[in-house]
Amino acid sequence: MTTFLHLTDFHVSDPALADGDLMADTGARLGEMLAMIAAMEKKPAFAVVSGDLTNHGDVASYRYLRTRLAGIGLPLLYALGNHDTRPGFYRGMLDRTHDLEAPYCHEAVIEGVHVVVLDSSVPGRIGGALGDGNFVFLEHALTGHPGLAKIIVVHHAPALDGASQLPWETLGEDESARLAAAIRGRNVAGILAGHVHVDRVAVWNGVPVVTGTGLHNGFDPLYSGGLRAVAGAGFALCTLRPSGLAVTFVPLPSDRRELAVLPEEKVRAFR
Repeated sequence: MTTFLHLTDFHVSDPALADGDLMADTGARLGEMLAMIAAMEKKPAFAVVSGDLTNHGDVASYRYLRTRLAGIGLPLLYALGNHDTRPGFYRGMLDRTHDLEAPYCHEAVIEGVHVVVLDSSVPGRIGGALGDGNFVFLEHALTGHPGLAKIIVVHHAPALDGASQLPWETLGEDESARLAAAIRGRNVAGILAGHVHVDRVAVWNGVPVVTGTGLHNGFDPLYSGGLRAVAGAGFALCTLRPSGLAVTFVPLPSDRRELAVLPEEKVRAFR
């Protein structure tokens, strides 16, 4: 039985940038979350962060985030989202200076859990995709450590069906079907994603797909006229048992006040 954290959608900006696009003080929310994690009596084995680490993908914001996370005391595994940039992440988080446009796919085994991280970010787009390179990496990763349960981390969740999400919210239908085929029978215990700013678990082809609110804002799941952004933040405490994955959502204090409303025609125009 292994306990770990699912964090997502930090949307952090370097305070020196005075980011006017933020709906909330994500730096302060990050501090609240880190204090809650530090106060845990039983420390998790690791944490995954499923994308949108920064709000604009600039090097300064990644370096600011790196400094803020330095004392967390847990192994951290990152995925990239649509607000991230690969060059900014590589330079700011990893001090990497080569192959700056390469997708960031990686894997790790920690306390008996095999974590496989894919890169669904597409430069210049809100929606996500997994190219052939991601699938080649995934196939290779899934052949390793056959006795271990696997957790897949990706910013854009697979499409549950052809009608229940907008195209930019998830991977495309064809890619989702390809992903379903790739993981079938491969001991995948769960897929952890972000992007939609909603705490949600959906069983997809027998696999739980978990998304989280993150630190910037929540979207009201009861609003149907577009998108209604509300104050809200949180993370998830995950436990992988022999019987499967259990997920407990941990909200940060919030009054859920309205922050913005995006009309349906604008939301449908996103790409």
